[in-house]
Amino acid sequence: MSKDNDVRGAERSARGKGNQVKGRIKDAAGGLSGDPELQAEGKLDQAKGKLQDALGKAERRLDDDAETDRP
Repeated sequence: MSKDNDVRGAERSARGKGNQVKGRIKDAAGGLSGDPELQAEGKLDQAKGKLQDALGKAERRLDDDAETDRP
């Protein structure tokens, strides 16, 4: 793998964390305003963010492993 993959992994993790924050805000706003659709959308954004963050971390881990396996 290359450094580009490491950067992409970091970017994916950052987007994931952003989606998690956005989801928490929507979830809370939906709960406070009594809007179950907004609350559900927030929970979906949080799940999407967690997945993006996990994929980004996995990409970086694979890149790190590939770097250490080289002679």
